[in-house]
Amino acid sequence: MKAVITPYSLHPYSLYMNIYFCGMIGSGKTAIGKLLAQKLNWPFFDLDREMDRELGRSFHELVREQGWLAFRELEYKICKRFSKTDRAVVALGGGTVRYEWNTDILRGTGTMILLESNLPTLAARVRKADRPRVNPGVSLEEDLERIWSSAAHLYRGVADIVYHVDQEKSVSEEAQDIYNLLQAKKYSPQRAQRTQRNNLSKGKRS
Repeated sequence: MKAVITPYSLHPYSLYMNIYFCGMIGSGKTAIGKLLAQKLNWPFFDLDREMDRELGRSFHELVREQGWLAFRELEYKICKRFSKTDRAVVALGGGTVRYEWNTDILRGTGTMILLESNLPTLAARVRKADRPRVNPGVSLEEDLERIWSSAAHLYRGVADIVYHVDQEKSVSEEAQDIYNLLQAKKYSPQRAQRTQRNNLSKGKRS
């Protein structure tokens, strides 16, 4: 299991809030999130589907007709709604955490899990779906490369857990891995508090 848990993610109360999945388009946020929600017996929300429900149509049409700004405004509105829920598993949009206003509203309301993958794997998955490009007029591969090269630090910067989904595991196995990681966190509040105090004493973010 290839995963990284950052020290400041080990919050003793993290399982009493929400669990957010972030990552590039095609990383498996929805598929893994649904299975994890079933294991926890928590409700599951998908930001893209919430957008479609609110619009009464596909958010792709919103992007085509009004552009990405209208999309981001609606995205923020829905993130505010997520921040007020409790004990829910949420699949965020592919670009949600690239925008500080979204991460600001979600910060402190749950554990953020980044699903990371190599770009060829993402491209193979995304090619099957009709999704609007962030960078119009370029190939899918170039679009993904531009996004990741400019925003990798943003994804990793908000992540409490980084889990790699390019290990040739099934979605069920990946969901079980993440479930196990979260259960391990659940039973280590003393270690979490010690880690946070140590980081604070060293001048690091806790």
